[in-house]
Amino acid sequence: MAINYPLSLPASNQQVSITLKKRSVVAVTESPFTLEQQTQVHQGQAWMGSMILPKMNHADVEMWNAFFFKLNGREGTFLLGDPKLATPRGAAKNTPSDTLLVNGASQTGNSIDIDGATINVTDYFLEGDYFQLGTGATSRLHKILNDVSSNGSGELTLDIWPKLRSSPANNAAVTFINTVGRFRLAVNDYEWRADRGTVWGFKFPDFVEAL
Repeated sequence: MAINYPLSLPASNQQVSITLKKRSVVAVTESPFTLEQQTQVHQGQAWMGSMILPKMNHADVEMWNAFFFKLNGREGTFLLGDPKLATPRGAAKNTPSDTLLVNGASQTGNSIDIDGATINVTDYFLEGDYFQLGTGATSRLHKILNDVSSNGSGELTLDIWPKLRSSPANNAAVTFINTVGRFRLAVNDYEWRADRGTVWGFKFPDFVEAL
């Protein structure tokens, strides 16, 4: 049977902690005489991260082993989100049946217009909430940078990070529950350890957004 990417995390997913990091490409030059600085903002923006997994029994560890072997180092990709913000902190958490859609084609940059929200809801999203564009191999994870309320037509303009990778189609679906992005391992090597007894342990390699 063929292996199809991106993979989902194993059913035994019980991470002790997850660290998500943002990387922005910004060059800074500083005068050696006045110490004045100039910045040059480049297009590069991407997620990075690491994860700590608990000790586990042999059956569970072999599920993870199979997951990493399927990835084959940096070849394959997998889906992952922030487990602490699987639902928004804003009022959108109370309207999970809302069907949010991209409002208008040819959008670019660090904001996006969407519609389909319950009308006139204060703080529909709060700064720090996530949303997702695409699914499967096209999944992109974005963070909302400012509190935003829906207007009388159920429309919102979101300030976001990272910038849009490409222009989403008009009426493309916007996911705001159980959001994920697409990642790959940052290294090709993978190792696991068998302890004396019945518990096993290994380190989840660092990972980066698959671009």
